[in-house]
Amino acid sequence: MGNKFKKLKLDGFNNLTKALSFNLYDVCYARSATERRDYLAYIDEEYNAARLTQILTEVTRIIGANILNVARQDYNPQGASVTMLISEEPIEQDPENKEAPGPLPDAVVAHLDKSHICVHTYPESHPYSGIATFRADIDVSTCGKISPLQALNYLIHSFDSDVLSIDYRVRGFTRDVEGTKHYIDHKMTTIQKFISKEILNDYAAIDVNNYQEKLFHTKMMRNEVDLDHYLFGGTAAQKLPKGDREKVKKRLSEEIQEIFYGRNFEE
Repeated sequence: MGNKFKKLKLDGFNNLTKALSFNLYDVCYARSATERRDYLAYIDEEYNAARLTQILTEVTRIIGANILNVARQDYNPQGASVTMLISEEPIEQDPENKEAPGPLPDAVVAHLDKSHICVHTYPESHPYSGIATFRADIDVSTCGKISPLQALNYLIHSFDSDVLSIDYRVRGFTRDVEGTKHYIDHKMTTIQKFISKEILNDYAAIDVNNYQEKLFHTKMMRNEVDLDHYLFGGTAAQKLPKGDREKVKKRLSEEIQEIFYGRNFEE
């Protein structure tokens, strides 16, 4: 949606740097210590370095880039990181290594040519409240004509997020064939223009934009708390006593709002 840009006729290389950076948060209710451990183990497996590498590889395909190198790491007790270097133009493969587009070390970081893609995950739980959260920090920075905004919908779909904080910034300048400097090469008013209506319908979204600095910020919070979606361990919401259902839903709603607004609410 809205991800096709009118092309400028440029003189030489496009020196603009476009950076998409966002945090996303998944919130869950795990009643017992066992459920909280199981939740962290589930997240650690669901979003391990291998799975994150697959996601970032698809991002490079969507934006039309080529992977040069990948570095990845799983952490103990939990969490993972992946970084990639990529290039805008096709690269020559080693004739002896037709499967990989570049060196692929055991530890993983993935990059773009003079740009990068990276993701870091942070699962955690609270020992008393029953709340468990999963945070992922994602950065997609590109130089040249390719744009990270083209992969935004895919990235949102790849994670089950209750809160998202998204930043997009264009830095530097490039010149057209007449020598005129351009500080952005596509029309931009809000990040929301690049998010599908299907996704936006599920969230409340607000913008804080600084057009002069080519800096755009959107925060999104899921509209409804459906308990069956948030209870970990297979427990159906209807099996909980009514009073417990109300308390858990209130606790989850407060957690989501506190993350969204960046402050703790008074009891």
